[in-house]
Amino acid sequence: MPNAAKVTGRLCPAFWCGLVAFAAAIGLGSIQLQLATVPLAMYVIACLAAPFLPGMGFFLPVVSRGVTGKPLVALTFDDGPDPVTTPALLALLAQRNIRATFFVIGWRAAKYPELIDAILDGGHSIGNHSYRHSYMALLRGPQALRKEIEDTQKTLARYHIQPLAFRPPVGITTPGLGRVLEQVGLYTVNFRFRPFDGGNRRLRNLARFTLERARPDDILVLHDLNPTGDRGINRWLLEVKRIVDGLGKRGLTITSLERLIDRPVMQKIG
Repeated sequence: MPNAAKVTGRLCPAFWCGLVAFAAAIGLGSIQLQLATVPLAMYVIACLAAPFLPGMGFFLPVVSRGVTGKPLVALTFDDGPDPVTTPALLALLAQRNIRATFFVIGWRAAKYPELIDAILDGGHSIGNHSYRHSYMALLRGPQALRKEIEDTQKTLARYHIQPLAFRPPVGITTPGLGRVLEQVGLYTVNFRFRPFDGGNRRLRNLARFTLERARPDDILVLHDLNPTGDRGINRWLLEVKRIVDGLGKRGLTITSLERLIDRPVMQKIG
């Protein structure tokens, strides 16, 4: 059973599902031994599928939607900062008076300090997105995972901020993540749906895909990363502008992530 049985004072769904599966296996096994494998197999399938469902808090509590009950959404940008996209994105956000949250990668924050300063100067918030954006760190166990998270916290402390929100790479959650985050003092922010942009490798119909699915209280995820393919940065900026303008036309107002989820995303230190 997942070792993240208790997170933030309550038992996670994975624990209860495992308990029910084992109880059902015992009951069915008393009738016919082969039947005992059915609930256990279903539980294993659930454990394998849950990490790839970003809105499901199966192994740990996950914030994937807002709590306002109003036609508000928040913009979040993963994988930056990037010397190509970040300045252009900040200019666009400033022009539209939008406050976003940037879930940054630790090594990039260390390499581009001027971009972190620019994000903060623009009034945006910053979250932890791991140090190397390593999928393997999620699987190697709690020590490797904790190092990824703590190294990013230490890097961002140089800018006198302490992120309180963590977004796992690609929104993938694992059994050990909840315990690590509890120890470090972070909570998980994910999203209801992915844009399937491949980290800005697939930009075609990005705006249309996002706008068709956006709902009140959604946390929208995009990427602050140098685009590849046809027209690169110009195509990407056009898609972001279409999203921003399209949300307004659909009656959705962009607000800060803090307001949407009614929790601080980071705090000033030092």
